[in-house]
Amino acid sequence: MNLRPAALPVLLALALPAFSPAADAATRGLQPTDLATLDRWSSPTLSPDGRLLVVAKREVDFDANKASTSLWIENLVARDAAPPVRLTPEGWNVNSPAFAPDGRTVYFLSGKSGTSQLYAIGIDGGKPRQVTDFAVDVGGFQLSPDGGRVAFNAEAFIDCGSDLACTRDRLAAGEKSPATGTVYDRMFVRHWDAWNDGRLNRVFVAGLPGEGAPVTSAIAIATDVIADVPSRPFGDSSEYTWAPDGKSLVLSARSADRTEPWSTNFDLYRVSADGSGTATNLTAGNPAWDTGAVFGNGGDTLYYRAMKRPGFEADRFAIMALDLASGERREIAPGWDRSAGSIAVSEDGETLYVTAQDTGEHPLFAVHVDSGGVTRIIGDGSIGSVQLSGGTLAFTRDSLASGVQVFTGGINGAPERAITPSAGEMLPEVGFGEYEQFTFKGWNNDTVHGYVVKPWNYEEGKRYPVAFLIHGGPQGSFGNGWSYRWNPQTYAGQGYAVVMIDFHGSTGYGQAFTDAISQHWGDRPLEDLQKGWQAAQRKYGFLDGDNACALGASYGGYMVNWIAGNWNAPWKCLVNHDGVFDTRMMGFVTEELWFTEWENGGTPWQVPQNYEQFNPSRHVDKWRVPMLVVHGQQDFRIPVSQGLAAFTALQRQGIESKFLYFPDENHWVLKPHNSVMWHDTVNSWLEQHLGQ
Repeated sequence: MNLRPAALPVLLALALPAFSPAADAATRGLQPTDLATLDRWSSPTLSPDGRLLVVAKREVDFDANKASTSLWIENLVARDAAPPVRLTPEGWNVNSPAFAPDGRTVYFLSGKSGTSQLYAIGIDGGKPRQVTDFAVDVGGFQLSPDGGRVAFNAEAFIDCGSDLACTRDRLAAGEKSPATGTVYDRMFVRHWDAWNDGRLNRVFVAGLPGEGAPVTSAIAIATDVIADVPSRPFGDSSEYTWAPDGKSLVLSARSADRTEPWSTNFDLYRVSADGSGTATNLTAGNPAWDTGAVFGNGGDTLYYRAMKRPGFEADRFAIMALDLASGERREIAPGWDRSAGSIAVSEDGETLYVTAQDTGEHPLFAVHVDSGGVTRIIGDGSIGSVQLSGGTLAFTRDSLASGVQVFTGGINGAPERAITPSAGEMLPEVGFGEYEQFTFKGWNNDTVHGYVVKPWNYEEGKRYPVAFLIHGGPQGSFGNGWSYRWNPQTYAGQGYAVVMIDFHGSTGYGQAFTDAISQHWGDRPLEDLQKGWQAAQRKYGFLDGDNACALGASYGGYMVNWIAGNWNAPWKCLVNHDGVFDTRMMGFVTEELWFTEWENGGTPWQVPQNYEQFNPSRHVDKWRVPMLVVHGQQDFRIPVSQGLAAFTALQRQGIESKFLYFPDENHWVLKPHNSVMWHDTVNSWLEQHLGQ
């Protein structure tokens, strides 16, 4: 729950076998500890000439219950094609790498000094040099085109202006106060997993000191844009970008006023890099979401992504081109019924490389700027973190059989090259369940897609108990990608088969398909799930449909609560993680109100019947299937009272049930030991009711 005509060929029955270099030697399936401790590679960053690549490697110290990240560097033109070598020293925990324009220095963030600050290191390694020493944490940054300045974001109080020490001192004074109360006069009171303390994410610009002492002062820019930049809770420094001439920046912002909790109106503002003047709103004519600004080569054109419908966070992101001189704008590829996820501009400016969800995958597409023609160029899983520099393309890919790998190549005739290892290479003794996509006719006789994953130790002729996974969003997808929270291979690793359905409301199948779930949470997707369940059993004889449990989180948890009272016959057990129990109360207690108001067609007092139509709490008298309920105290998207209410309904009726409570987790379970406990508890619940 975000609580989220170039005709592309649709493969109606795409079979994609799981991969494992040593599949024949596998002795076990994927286990929770494997998932929690697996190295994670990310953040591919190319040098300006495209010859060097820096990647981040996250490693888990399970005993200490924490993770640390280091940077590694690869010479892409070296003849030996050796794997990356470590760049940052042992004992350093770092993030957010970026090359200097000369390609000889890599900048990154680290908390080595006690606060998050900017550091620099040469491409040959050595001791990092601290570049900034601000009074507050640096949250993210973007180097200026000439490398002489840095734009960065930090949490700060508005009235402190450019005085970063003012924010630090005010926070310290508050900690010393004997009074603990806080008075609010507007929402957000809290957001995702944090209470509002009055600070906003603000953007500052500072000069880089060269080899001198760390810089300690900066200039606040966009001071008349009262907003979180980057946006909370998941925004990052890609939400602001330098103009090629270094004189200005463009940032995406939504006003932090009383309307913020029910608004999705992000606009693009052009602001002076020296803090002078006022911001120019480049997208004032669009009351919906504008973001992801990228300058075309030369800086005359600004490309960005734009939604059209205010208040709807899962609307289609169109690709827009704005002529900055004339103010004229146009949509590129208006007939392409997919939602753009990121944009990278080719060196000749004729092509945009764009990611987008598509039919259960997340490929990379080439979009021709002039004609709007769209070509799928890299697929087979989920593509992300696309970087283009010096004619070299770098990207990440993950799939149902592997965690994130970093690759280069894939365009201009360059073959794809894996830079980092796959999950199978890191876990050679682990076998992964083979998987296959299938289709069936769902609601409205539309084609609906799903995936089936075999147990890791599958044998022909045997039948297997089933984990039926229901994705969240509801505008989301359980497609060909890897997850560190809901990963079907962890169930396949226990000897279960897995079925997943991308019901109406899922993304990647056209905007009309995504729209179909709004105000229809309990009927259209339920019909898809029911028909998909039957279709999977007809197609795959190894599924033991009489021995199955249904599991879901967020909207998937809502659906578990809904089917508990409306489709409980097939299930031996249920698992509800952070699910909505009472849709009417959800409309009052969640933080991002635009979500519930769009999904229900208004507020709870304007359309009370819409909130009650598919309210699971109205059907608890028909609950009978054993249910495991999981919830985190810091979940402000779907507050813990929703999970407690579901558990109360179960216990009061004497239905077998358990409640797994995490006092320190939010909508997700992130800490390594908590993740293992979550999986162990869920697996134990399945074993109790399904066997194995």
